Amino acid sequence: MAEEIGVKTISLESYAAAKGTEIGVSPWRTVTQEMIDRFAEATDDHQFIHVDPVRAASDTQFGGTIAHGFLIVSLLSAMTFETLPRLEGSGMGINQGFETLRFVSPVRTGARIRTRFVLADINARPSGYVQFTYDVTIEIENAAKPALTARWLTLTVPERRDEAA
Repeated sequence: MAEEIGVKTISLESYAAAKGTEIGVSPWRTVTQEMIDRFAEATDDHQFIHVDPVRAASDTQFGGTIAHGFLIVSLLSAMTFETLPRLEGSGMGINQGFETLRFVSPVRTGARIRTRFVLADINARPSGYVQFTYDVTIEIENAAKPALTARWLTLTVPERRDEAA
C-alpha cells in the first residue's frame, strides 16, 4: 500500500541510521468546515467554536470556527501513511499513544497544515515488533507557531507468515 501512494519501503538498518533526524514532511492539507462538522458528529463535540461560523466570528477572538484539537491529532495517521517510509516486512502499525502532547495554536477553518516527523528513537524487539518514537510538529501555513507538538509512540507488527507455505 505504501508504494501505491509514493512512499518507499526501507530496511530496519536504514531506519535506525536515521535516528535523531527529520525523516519526512507531509504534504499540506486543508482543514475544511466539512471535516470539522463530520468530526463533531463522530465525537458529539458540537461546541459553537467548531460548528457555528457566525457565532464563532462574533463571539471569539478566532474570527470564525476552529478545528477540534483532537481532529488535528487524528490527522497524524493519514499524514504518516502519505509521508513516512514503510518498514520492510511490516504488516500493520499500532498507535501506542503520546508521551507528550501540546496544543500550541488553534487551527482556523480553511487553514493548511502539515507535519514534520523526527525519528527520536527506534527499538527493535526480539518478537519482531518495532517501536518508533517520533517528535512531531504540526505546522500551520504562514503561522509563527505550530498547531501542536508531540512525542508519539507507534508499534510496527511484522507481516504474518503462513506456516503451511
